Amino acid sequence: MTFANLPAMLLAAGRGERMRPLTDTTPKPLLPVQGQPLLDWHMAALQRDGVRKVVVNTAWLGTQIPAHLNARWPQQGMQLQYSHEQADFGHALETAGGIARALPLLGEAFWLAAGDVFAPDFVFDAAAAQAFVQSNDLAHVWLVPNPAHHVQGDFGLDESAPGSSTGRALNLPPADISRDALPRWTYSTIALLKAELLTAPWCELAAGNPTGVAAPLAPLLRRAMDAGRCGATLYTGRWTDVGTPERLAQLNAAEAVAYKK
Repeated sequence: MTFANLPAMLLAAGRGERMRPLTDTTPKPLLPVQGQPLLDWHMAALQRDGVRKVVVNTAWLGTQIPAHLNARWPQQGMQLQYSHEQADFGHALETAGGIARALPLLGEAFWLAAGDVFAPDFVFDAAAAQAFVQSNDLAHVWLVPNPAHHVQGDFGLDESAPGSSTGRALNLPPADISRDALPRWTYSTIALLKAELLTAPWCELAAGNPTGVAAPLAPLLRRAMDAGRCGATLYTGRWTDVGTPERLAQLNAAEAVAYKK
């Protein structure tokens, strides 16, 4: 039996303050890389890898996102649903808050990716999704080498075997000098999650986040790591956190050079 891939949630609700003035009129996930909005790069990868159901949260300039996506992707077999945080609550709910709000649309397990990250080669692997569903893990995160703007990294990786790129994610606070021999890697903002992570005791938000509480995801991931229930894979493909106009310009210049080769 072929395993159908899991649904995905794309995070697209952020204001993009550091990207101003570009984001004064355009949501950050719709800013173009090589002529294609960032969100479309994720959508193309999800479609390629057999993900058919995608939930997108919106807030800042949120009506632009469904207007753009609905003009292309349903005609290519993609099922789109939206969680409109600005319309419902007047503000974005951060990562965990937004996921909790959208959870009724997602089911028991799902892919997660930030809409403002460029990772065109990432594979939303159905086999990895199946292994995750069958595991006891609450989350599996993809880590990347630390970029220049985030040299301190986020989490550690306890390799399952020497030389392996997959193992257990480690909660290594920067102040934990006793474990400084272990490197920190940057969270790529791509992950597999189970709905259970958004419930007690891991998360304090009410089911469906009916009052629109804003809450980050990192504390939940760290709790899962401390309980030994978060896996991790080191990803070394193309990846850029498009966080400033300068990074976007550099990315477009680099991709233009790569395209000409």
